[in-house]
Amino acid sequence: MNVSPRLIEIFLEVAKIEGLSGNEKAIADYIKSFLEKLGLAVMEDDTAQLSGGNCGNLICNIGSGGNFALLAHMDTARSTGNLKAVVTADRICSDGSTILGADNRAGVAVILYTIENTIRNNIPHQDFTAAFTVCEETTLIGSQNLSLDKNIEMAFVFDSSKRPGHFISQSYGAQRFTINIIGKASHSGVAPEKGVSSISAAAKAIANLQFGRIDEITTANIGKISGGTATNVVPEKTVLEGEVRSLNPENVEIVVANIEREFRFAADYFGAILEFESNWDFKPYRLTPDMAIYQRIETAIAAAGLSPKPSTTPGGSDANSLNGNDLPAVNIGIGAQNPHANDEFILLEDLQKSVEIAMALIRY
Repeated sequence: MNVSPRLIEIFLEVAKIEGLSGNEKAIADYIKSFLEKLGLAVMEDDTAQLSGGNCGNLICNIGSGGNFALLAHMDTARSTGNLKAVVTADRICSDGSTILGADNRAGVAVILYTIENTIRNNIPHQDFTAAFTVCEETTLIGSQNLSLDKNIEMAFVFDSSKRPGHFISQSYGAQRFTINIIGKASHSGVAPEKGVSSISAAAKAIANLQFGRIDEITTANIGKISGGTATNVVPEKTVLEGEVRSLNPENVEIVVANIEREFRFAADYFGAILEFESNWDFKPYRLTPDMAIYQRIETAIAAAGLSPKPSTTPGGSDANSLNGNDLPAVNIGIGAQNPHANDEFILLEDLQKSVEIAMALIRY
C-alpha cells in the first residue's frame, strides 16, 4: 500500500513532543501553529482552569464548523520526550526504550494531515470542526467540558487501539469509589483491646465481597489499599480505592451499593467509622444501527475499502464523555497497538486507512 510520506512526517513530528496529561502545551502549540499556517483560526477553551493543567482543549472550525466534529486527544500516558522512532517497511515503533505515543498522536496526525491535504489540494469537503482534547488518559476532564458549537450533531473520535474497520459501538462505564475506615489507635502489645483495627474491618469486608469479573458485562476491583503507621500500633486509618465497570449503568450502581453495604457492616462490627464516596468516571454508551452516526461511520469505513466491524470495549475514551453529554460520538479504530507499552506500534497501512476514513467522513 502507498502511504503518504507527508503523513508519516507529521506523525513523527507530533509523536516526539512531550505532552503528559495536564502538560499538553507543547503539543497544543504545535497544533495551533500547524493549523494557523493553513489560514485557520484555533480557539483554546478554559478547561485548564478545571484540570489544573497548562493548556485547554483546542477547537478549530473548517469553514463554518459544520454539524460534525473530528476529535483526538493531545496527551500521552507516558513520556515521549526521548522517543527514538523507528520506521520499517510496514510499521512505526520506538527503539524499545520509550512508548511510541501512537495513542493518540496517530489520531492527531490523521486529523492534521486530513485538514492539510484537503485545503492545499482544494478537495471538495463538508464544513466540519476539529477538536483536540486534554487529560484523556487520566480524568477525561477535557472531553467532559468540551464546548462545541450547538450545531454539532455527532463526533468521530480517532483513538481506538483496534485496527481500522473497527468502531466502538458499545463501551463500558466506570464508577470510582474511595473508602476511608477510621478506627482507633492503641499500642498493639500493651493494650491491643483498646484499639479498633481499620485494617481488620477492611479485611472482613473484602472477604465477603466478589471482585474481578462479576458477570459477562460487569467487573469490580480494589486497586489501592493503604493503612497503618507502625507495626506496634493498632491501625487507626485505612484508605481503599477501586472501581466498578459495566455496559449497564444499573449494574454499576448495584455493585457499588453492595460494596458500601459490606464495608459499613464490617466497620460497625469492629466499632469503626466509615466514609464512602463514589463518582462516575465515565458513563457507558451504546450506538445502534438505526442511529445516523452508526450509519455514517459504516459508510465511511466501507468507502475506505474495509468491512465495518462494530465492537465492544471495557475501556473509556472521549467518546464516553461526549455521549454522556448527549452528543452522539463513536470511537474509531486507528490501530495504535500495544498502547502505553514500550513495544507499542502502528502499521503504516493502518495510518493510511485511518486517513481514508477521515477523508470519507468529510467528503461531500
